[in-house]
Amino acid sequence: MPFSSGAVQVWISGRVQGVGYRAATRQQALALGLTGWVQNLPDGRVTAVFAGEAVAVQKMVDWCHQGSALAQVTQVMVEPYSHSLSPGFTIS
Repeated sequence: MPFSSGAVQVWISGRVQGVGYRAATRQQALALGLTGWVQNLPDGRVTAVFAGEAVAVQKMVDWCHQGSALAQVTQVMVEPYSHSLSPGFTIS
């Protein structure tokens, strides 16, 4: 589903912690020219915010369904994001 908004927050479920998911997410986001952040959650999911051109944001959301080489993604939830972001892309 395409997003007209330039920013979204995603929650990724599955085997996504301890498999290089956050580092791979940052690398992919920077390659697409996006800003935002990615972090592990205590419940085993990963959450991230991606902001930039709508086409690049959609490509990033699509990428999240696959993730890093060792990840096993079972679900990606997406919502619009309207808070301000610092420049760059950080891992928490």
